[in-house]
Amino acid sequence: MSELTSALLTGAIALAVVLHLAWLAHSSRNRAKAALAADEASIHAVIPDAIDISDGTAGVATWAGAWNGERVQVRTIVDTLATRKLPTRWLSVSITEPVAVPGIFDMMMRPGSPTTFSNFDHLGHLLPKASAFPDEAVLRTNRKGVTFPQDVIAAHAGIFAEGRAKELLITPKGVRIVWLLAQADRARYGVFRQAAFGEARLDPALIEELLTAASSLRHAINQRERQAA
Repeated sequence: MSELTSALLTGAIALAVVLHLAWLAHSSRNRAKAALAADEASIHAVIPDAIDISDGTAGVATWAGAWNGERVQVRTIVDTLATRKLPTRWLSVSITEPVAVPGIFDMMMRPGSPTTFSNFDHLGHLLPKASAFPDEAVLRTNRKGVTFPQDVIAAHAGIFAEGRAKELLITPKGVRIVWLLAQADRARYGVFRQAAFGEARLDPALIEELLTAASSLRHAINQRERQAA
């Protein structure tokens, strides 16, 4: 093979590789746009006035609106921390209305490695746990010596019997539930280092279920406070 032929062949291979990478990037962008459109459709099915309030953080999309007369937020988070074996996609659903609690109550299921969606690891005080909570749950707060209506909280935390429920956060500003949507495809991530989640999509019924659970808990806590006043 002449030097000219070798150079032409090398150039052709390099061009083919560049074109293939460009095609992969284009396809990835198209899939991302289609997935975002599907997520928005699912959210609007439950929260018709939801608007995208995302701040540009990579892997995070946030919508806000009103549901059953309450202000709410729905957020999806792609967690790619190096401490995880596989990237993980979370769904965070919040009722952003006042709650009658004296501080932050954070219940994390099976806490291990840090997460990108929570400040659980930065809360300095462990709470003694009522027996009605799941065995895998750990409770933390930001204030030493405060008490929370754990009987009320546990009675409305039945959704955490399911393995995908990860965090319950209660603050004076609202209630949040975080749910595991999916883990990245192992083969694709191992080869291409791409966090692909297959056909995992937001289910309107799931969004409705989580909002109902968070809202019911908020109302129960506030009712207990009114009765005690």
